[in-house]
Formats: sequence, structure tokens, C-alpha cells
Amino acid sequence: MGSGGREHALAWKLAQSPSCTKLYAAPGNPGIAEEAECVVLDAGDHAAVIAWCKGHDIALVVIGPEAPLVDGLADSLRAADIATFGPSKAAAQLEGSKGFTKDLCERAGIPTGGYVRTHSLDEALAALSGFTAPYVLKADGLAAGKGVVIAADKAEAQAALTDMFGGGFGEAGAQVVIEEFLHGEEASFFALTDGTHVIPFGTAQDHKQVGEGDVGPNTGGMGAYSPAPVLTPELQARVMAEIIQPTVDRMRVEGMPYSGVLYAGLMLTQSGPQLIEYNARFGDPECQVLMMRLQGDLAAIMLACAKGELASVEASFADETALTVVMAAKGYPGTPEKGGAIGLGDAEVSDAKVFHAGTKLVEGGLVANGGRVLNVTASGGSVTEAQKAAYEALDKVDFASGFCRRDIGWKEVAREG
Repeated sequence: MGSGGREHALAWKLAQSPSCTKLYAAPGNPGIAEEAECVVLDAGDHAAVIAWCKGHDIALVVIGPEAPLVDGLADSLRAADIATFGPSKAAAQLEGSKGFTKDLCERAGIPTGGYVRTHSLDEALAALSGFTAPYVLKADGLAAGKGVVIAADKAEAQAALTDMFGGGFGEAGAQVVIEEFLHGEEASFFALTDGTHVIPFGTAQDHKQVGEGDVGPNTGGMGAYSPAPVLTPELQARVMAEIIQPTVDRMRVEGMPYSGVLYAGLMLTQSGPQLIEYNARFGDPECQVLMMRLQGDLAAIMLACAKGELASVEASFADETALTVVMAAKGYPGTPEKGGAIGLGDAEVSDAKVFHAGTKLVEGGLVANGGRVLNVTASGGSVTEAQKAAYEALDKVDFASGFCRRDIGWKEVAREG
């Protein structure tokens, strides 16, 4: 279920699974159509999704985006005895509500920054006095990866809060969480869990800001690479022991067992890893680099996760680094320019892969149909090598109304020196 770059990467990997005999995607996109049969289904119409799955003997449903998870699609499918990869509505609150997650961390003793949940503009403005600049302001609900404002001073924070409670983020901003600013380097950690058993599922670092050098407004992500060398084996063990496992255990004890992928956004501070936030699905574009490195049968792994049999499988990843660069439409992350012609040429020569994120086919060919349009992905023996290969492939793409950052992986490239 889904239509973006994350779903194209999942479809591409699932299509390679020996245990997958037939793959459908709803609604899919032109890139996914090369891997799966695309069908028209509304993820919000649970009865229609169930009826279609029953009519096509579907053995596993993989829910890509967060909105259908928060809407409870996984619950409806499981109630109809259809194996589903993705958490329940209750468990998906880990992404659907920033405040829910912070409260859970407090109950479970999970390391995270201090916070206050606010329900009105007056309450939020008063709460600012308990924090020091820079101020971290988060819309409580789903905001397509863009609901976070880091304000440099109190005046900027006050203006941002006024915008949030004034409807700037729609219903997502009805409540706002104000958080302590954590100092360190961000990294992403992924784990699969069936509610009891947990296995690590890779690391990555992404680039949220639109401009080179990590400046400008936040986006859904302008590029990523995997693995993240800053997450050393020792730190990964701490993340599992101090953050992931306690979360899974607490969710189970509280009657909300979590099943699916758990994506932890982390800050690596001087005192150790701390949780910034959880996502209840694969990151986008982190999924693209994880799938480039994943070895083995993804469908079998996901089915074991869905059936509560995760202890019977293992996940292994290639040692190589994978790096992806997002090509976005001009205007993103504001109002993107749609309809721009795209020519992929021979961008996929030399083992690079172009994942479609926001494209559509018209009579004249492939055109842009979203903010983030393409994810040009390649591998190499290091971040430096993977970066070089990705940009060589990207430079073969003809997309005049598109743009990208030219520095994805820059911190690690500097460290590799």
C-alpha cells in the first residue's frame, strides 16, 4: 500500500523475494509498475481493501505510509485474518502523537529530551519560559515529516507557535510539544519486531533541510546513506538495550503490542544516544538505501514479523554503503512545480537505481507529480564512493524543473577525508 519512493524501494526488493509469487501495489506509481501490478484502491476504504485482498488470495499486506497505519488499516486487515506488516492503530500512536511517545518514554525510563505538552497558544507561550534557546517545537500529530520547527530565539518561537495553533499544520498542530534541544549528531536506527522479539534492521543518516550544508526549512528528506558509521556496534547495542527493547516491552505490557518496523530518530549526545522521535514505518528516503543493502528474502522476513515468528529469521546487509539523492520539483518544500518533463536516459547503468517518488505517466512521457520526485541511489565501498556513483547517475537524468542537494553525505565524506 502506497505510492512513493519508499514503496518503490519495498516493491523492488519484494519482487526479488523467492517466496513472493505475485506482487500488487495500490496505488503504486510508474516506477512501481515495473515491479508490480498496480491497482486502484483507497487505503481509507478498509472494507474495499479487505474485499480486494480476499478476492485475490493475498497472503501478506505491507503498509508503506504512516497515515493508513494511524487510521487503523492494519487492525481491519488482521481482523479479517489477512497477515499485515505494520503496527496497529494504538501502536502507531508512537508516530501519530509526539506527546504519546514522550509520555511513554517517561514511563519506561527511555532517554529523551525534557518536554512539555501544550494544548493552547497561551499555554505554549507560557511554557517557553521553562526552556532555553534554541527551542524545539513539534506539532503533535502527523505533518508529513514537516511538523518540526527549531526556533533560534524566543521571538521566533512565539511566531512559530502562533502559526502552529493558528492552523499552519492543520489538525496536527492542535497540540504542540515543546522539547529540550539536544546537542549532538542525528542518526536513524531501524528494528523489526513482532511485539516480543526484536531484530536490528540497519542504520542510516538523512538530510532533512532543503539547502546544502544543512540549511533552510525542513523537508521530508533530501537524501540519505546507510550504514551510519557514527552508530558504532557499541552504540547500536546501547540503542537496542536502552531504547528499542524497553519501548517494545512497555507497549506489550500496556496492551498495545507493536508489530512492524520501528524507526528511531536518535541524537548521539555526550551522555549517549537519546530518542528524538519514533516513526511507525520505514523512513523515506532511508528505506531506499536500506533496501539497496538488504540481503535475503524480504517477503519471508516481513511475513515472519506479521505472524509473530520473527525469532525464526535473520536480516543481513551488505557491507557496502548505499547513498540516495532526492531530486525534488522547484518550489519544494513549499508549492512544488508539477508537470515537469523527466528523462531517465541511462541513469541506471552501472548498478544505480532510480526510485520513483512523485511521478506520473502522461502521453508525452514521464512528468513530475509531487514535491520529491526521484531518488537516485547507488552503492560504493565508502560514503565517498557511493556519493560519487549516485551523482554520476543523477547527472544523466534530464529534469529541468527539478533540483537536488549536491552534498548528500558531506559530514561522513569529510570524516573519510
